Amino acid sequence: MPSRTQITIIGAGPAGLTLGHLLQRAGIDTVILESRSRAYVEQRQRAGILEQGTVDVLRASGAGARMDAEGIRHDGIELRFDGESHRIDFPALTGGRSVMVYAQTEVVKDLIALREAPILFEAEALDVTGLDGTSPEVRYRHEGVEHTLVSDAVVACDGFHGIGRTALPSPRVYERTYPYSWLGVLADVAPSCEELIYARHERGFALHSMRTPTVSRLYLQVPNDTDPAAWSDDRIWDELATRMAVDGWSLATGPITSKGVTPMRSLVSEPLRHGRLFLAGDAAHIVPPTGAKGLNLAVADVTLLADALLRWYRKGEESALDAYSGRALARVWRAETFSYEMTTMLHTDPSALPFDDRVRRERLRRAVTSPAASAVLAENYVGAPFEGLWTVP
Repeated sequence: MPSRTQITIIGAGPAGLTLGHLLQRAGIDTVILESRSRAYVEQRQRAGILEQGTVDVLRASGAGARMDAEGIRHDGIELRFDGESHRIDFPALTGGRSVMVYAQTEVVKDLIALREAPILFEAEALDVTGLDGTSPEVRYRHEGVEHTLVSDAVVACDGFHGIGRTALPSPRVYERTYPYSWLGVLADVAPSCEELIYARHERGFALHSMRTPTVSRLYLQVPNDTDPAAWSDDRIWDELATRMAVDGWSLATGPITSKGVTPMRSLVSEPLRHGRLFLAGDAAHIVPPTGAKGLNLAVADVTLLADALLRWYRKGEESALDAYSGRALARVWRAETFSYEMTTMLHTDPSALPFDDRVRRERLRRAVTSPAASAVLAENYVGAPFEGLWTVP
């Protein structure tokens, strides 16, 4: 078991793996501790939309070959409501920017395959100490034995329930829980659309997405206490067809291979640093999936942090590390605001007043009829440009 490294990374999700990859390219030693098995990490279903900035970073760091070969570029999304369909054209509204459909599972597999330094799977981080000094320590358990890993800094990419977020003294937490969830399914059927469909219906929100040209990913708004087993395949297909219906379009159906319910929550924990501990990804912030921001915020966080760590090691500069929390949070709050607006605009809220419901419908209509409002939606969906493209100096 390694006992010393330059940077300890807790968590082998997109944030931890991307940071490890970027630092590896720069010649900085890292050890990644992951509490789950490799099989679990590589099969964990999450996001499937990559912002332009995420695509650029993966390409620039040598991790984009399979993404470019198998990913599906999308130049827009479709918004449906009141039996109408409206397309938001990304390149026309954002100066040529777009998004890529490429599942998180595949990003994770690519980054693991490129990893040269250790990833300790099924290694549970137990606590972090010495954060105010120059050699913080992470105590972890692997194969029933406890070990200690000493490093120059620790980056917690271990999600909302990890030890990283709780290790910060007196964080400021901003949180909102939504009164509905998503029932998500994977189906072995070719997508019924060329681009994502976001549909608002009086029965609730629906989303048609895809993973590959032969696998569809679909979602339905459901109550928070929903049991996926209570929804038969036929019921799911019927409800999706009802909520997304427009003249001249039909929904293709096929075998559903998985079902799950995703709660809808917004959360930001500030700051993202205490001493030699840094937070990134879901350890620091959660967004509802409506705006496709979770994975992309994680990559933005660690791209910024990797650059700051590189400046620290190569030039002895600490200013970028000192600025990390504030710079990252500026992007986080922009994404949180967009995700909140998309979520409330597209979902029906059982507790809302009729007035509120009509306002949300008007916001949606404005988004597709006002060029300025369409541009704001498109710019936020494809993502703000990253603060400099990652390159190894």
